[in-house]
Amino acid sequence: MPFPLNAETVKAETYQPPAAFVANAFGGKTPRPKTLWLKPDLQDQIADIMDQPLSALRLRYWREGDRTAWILEKVGKEQPITAGFVVEADKLVETNVLVYRESRGWEVKYPAFRNQFAGAMLDDARELDTNIDGISGATLSVNAMRKMARLALFLHGHVVAKGAKS
Repeated sequence: MPFPLNAETVKAETYQPPAAFVANAFGGKTPRPKTLWLKPDLQDQIADIMDQPLSALRLRYWREGDRTAWILEKVGKEQPITAGFVVEADKLVETNVLVYRESRGWEVKYPAFRNQFAGAMLDDARELDTNIDGISGATLSVNAMRKMARLALFLHGHVVAKGAKS
């Protein structure tokens, strides 16, 4: 008798190792990682974007000029999705699913979905200015990707505007 598929039985699928994502984001030369300390006011803004507080005190990111790369995680339905985002000139340049751990919703890994984020920016309400079409059966994964994209754009704007130091 077959057993039911659940989050515990799903193997994490790595589509691109995080180190390779960062190297590709900067033409093969990985800049030195920087650290963004998440002070309480920044944590509050992050919680507003992600609909929950972030459990970290700091985030690692990579920056060269006006280009930043972020590796973020957000739970889809039951397991975290690890995604990479490249932002330049306040626009998303690249969105990639790096590691997927859910039993469904994996369609977010395909270029047809991810390419919708290209050129997206944040509006004044910190929402994406581009419509991202959903995927039937993958609503929670799509929502997680939208929130992470918003967070990457917000954090990029924060470090570029503030000249945040590592």
